[in-house]
Amino acid sequence: MPEPLSLARRLDRVSASQTQQVLLAVEALRRQGVDIIDLGAGEPDFPTPEHVNAAAVEAIAAGHTKYTAGPGIAPLREAIAAHYRGRYGIECTPAHIVVTSGGKQGLSNVAMALFGQGDEVITHVPGWPSIVEQIHLAGADAVRVRTAAEEGFDVRADSILEAITPRTRGIVLNSPGNPTGAIMRESELSRLAEGVAGRHIWLILDLCYEQLLYDETPHNLPGVLASRVPGQTVLVGSASKSYAMTGWRCGWILAPPAIAAACNAVQSHSTSHATSITQHAALAALTGPQTCVDLMRDEYRTRRDALVGWITADDRFKITRPAGAFYVFPDVSALLSPEGPRTSSDLALALLNDAHVAVTPGEAFDAPGFLRMSYAASMEQLHEAWARIQRYLS
Repeated sequence: MPEPLSLARRLDRVSASQTQQVLLAVEALRRQGVDIIDLGAGEPDFPTPEHVNAAAVEAIAAGHTKYTAGPGIAPLREAIAAHYRGRYGIECTPAHIVVTSGGKQGLSNVAMALFGQGDEVITHVPGWPSIVEQIHLAGADAVRVRTAAEEGFDVRADSILEAITPRTRGIVLNSPGNPTGAIMRESELSRLAEGVAGRHIWLILDLCYEQLLYDETPHNLPGVLASRVPGQTVLVGSASKSYAMTGWRCGWILAPPAIAAACNAVQSHSTSHATSITQHAALAALTGPQTCVDLMRDEYRTRRDALVGWITADDRFKITRPAGAFYVFPDVSALLSPEGPRTSSDLALALLNDAHVAVTPGEAFDAPGFLRMSYAASMEQLHEAWARIQRYLS
């Protein structure tokens, strides 16, 4: 038999998404009739707001089903500019903006446009795994700076600055962070920006969860960067989490016009543009009533407080209270042993198969010994899931 055809070498450095593997495992068990409570999902459990759905229906009826301009329809780019102007006080125009098929494509476009062979790009872990894999797909090397649970997983400027070498071309930050829910402090980002100002280093800020903040903590990170390193700053946002639009796939890039044009060039040879109907739905999300965001955020806060309380009461878990997003990320190393689950991956698999609760192991986020549990589930589901976990552990 002939030798099997080989894959491109770039895939030697890329791993499949473990969060997607959890989703596939849940779907397979549900098809078998197993009652699974899914705390592994990284998406809101709320429906998309009705006025957003209505805008999509109206877009179809109006015939907005053709190609659009690559960077996105002008009204949506203007709305995105207005959103960041109003929320953070930063000035940008449609020339700074590219609409993408989700925040993930936005980050991918940025990596492909800015990084290449021989470059180093710094990011923090525990962190969203796609950031590292996108850096690798661009041909660059990912440098991981570890944050500590005992410090609330805070990203420290000194740790990032110490990791910079002559090969460093970018720093990718995610705040609030997935899986930790931690936010980067304005003071730390200010010190980091001062440390890289004028150097050939890009600061990329992933703001996927920017509207899901639960405590009165200043978080004008775009304003910090705009005031110090505007020519080195790239922002990536998304409608997915704030507006319960994960399946619609709509995100965006804000960057200096030349970088936005480069990201659009990358996109023009992949997806061309975000779906025309989705763009009209996202326009309604950004310009319509924002009470839907407030209601979701308030409910997430209630769930967070309940889940953190339950977990804290069990001294086998060590937990840091998350400031944003919709995950808790407890340390479960006390539950691991040679006689039982040896790793957090083993524990997550046991909880899925025996307790019928889906969680994501810390290994997916470069953090063995932890579990990510999403509280994007109803209070009833959270209560039952915790009861199942306790029954399994007992």
